[in-house]
Amino acid sequence: MSEKDNAVNIASEKNRYHHGDLRSALVEEGLKLIDMGPVDALSLREIARRAGVSATAVYRHFPDKAALLGALCLEGHARMAKAFEAAMASASPGVEAFNAMGRAYVNFALAHPSLFRLMMAQTGGPAPVPAPIAGGGGSDGMQILVNAIEGLFGLDAPVHLHEAGRLRAWSLVHGLAMLMLDGQVPSEPALIEAVVDASVLQGTEPVRR
Repeated sequence: MSEKDNAVNIASEKNRYHHGDLRSALVEEGLKLIDMGPVDALSLREIARRAGVSATAVYRHFPDKAALLGALCLEGHARMAKAFEAAMASASPGVEAFNAMGRAYVNFALAHPSLFRLMMAQTGGPAPVPAPIAGGGGSDGMQILVNAIEGLFGLDAPVHLHEAGRLRAWSLVHGLAMLMLDGQVPSEPALIEAVVDASVLQGTEPVRR
């Protein structure tokens, strides 16, 4: 690279920093790359090249690959939340809302397999199902999932049934997504429609022995 080329590159980076969009641009390039292949193949240098900046510029925002992966996870959850909200926009609370969200969950996983696996395999394993937040909504996909599940069982259900119900409902959509990603069952819209049916989750309290 000539001194002139280097000067142009530095000027471009400074312009991006001035507008405050370089970090967002790097995350966007990372999301594009992760949609094209496995997480292990993700390279900070390749992201820098695609963004048109030097590797040094990337390291100013992300000191290592783990920091970048963390940012990709956060953006992934935000985008999954938007997918949930769009799917549930015209659905009635309860079964209809959960079914719409469940289909969106599986479809998001199929559309972004590497990102989805990364989101579900952060340090310490998959994120536990969080407690519900009153009022619903929010920018976190998992919280929207929980709130949709709450619509099925109601807040006045017994605690043990409440917790089991949340886990059962999450297992339904997550299990189907993973089976399809692993090629165990075909990724067919009709199958997603048939399997994601919250009515099967609203049974009576199981007999305790």
